[in-house]
Amino acid sequence: MINAVIFDIGNVLIEWQPERFYDSAIGEERRKAMFAAVDLHGMNDKVDMGAPFKETIYDAAEAYPDWRDEIRMWHDHWIEMASPTIDHSVKILRALRAKDMPVYALSNFGIDSFAYAETVYPYLGEFDRRYISGHMEVIKPDPKIYQMVEDDCGHAPGTLLFADDRKDNIDMALSRGWKAHLFDGPQGWADCLIAHGLLTKEEAAA
Repeated sequence: MINAVIFDIGNVLIEWQPERFYDSAIGEERRKAMFAAVDLHGMNDKVDMGAPFKETIYDAAEAYPDWRDEIRMWHDHWIEMASPTIDHSVKILRALRAKDMPVYALSNFGIDSFAYAETVYPYLGEFDRRYISGHMEVIKPDPKIYQMVEDDCGHAPGTLLFADDRKDNIDMALSRGWKAHLFDGPQGWADCLIAHGLLTKEEAAA
């Protein structure tokens, strides 16, 4: 029995492809050179753990003056990296809620960047509970964040069904007894929910 369905956000509800953005902004060759020189995903992890959004990125930009303008784009053009919406996933979220299934978010996301995203993507306010790493000061796949979700929601691990696009995050959920789906597109997630008897084929359709 599933008591709650948990969505990751990046690459489940909203596409998150910084490399794609930079390829279009500065070209693939220069993007590859920058990502080789600067640990941009490590910088973003700090934001996701609760560090200030703009300050953290601008500090990194000053530490790498050859890439200052490009690194600042991570903040200044952030919403262009976090787009577009995966519409079928939003429809699935709403179909679950229409059937009174509790739906939660569990996402590595900064405090300020999430607040910004809410102004652009109103469906981020439609979850019954939201577990946002910046506020929790811990990121997936650290087991602590899963424990915090379990303690707060009050449901047994085996009654939670979680979708995430990263295998390490899914593996940790499975190791705790959660049911989980490695997201590689909304149709597969729809099929998973149908298989669990949570939605009909019609309710899960794009």
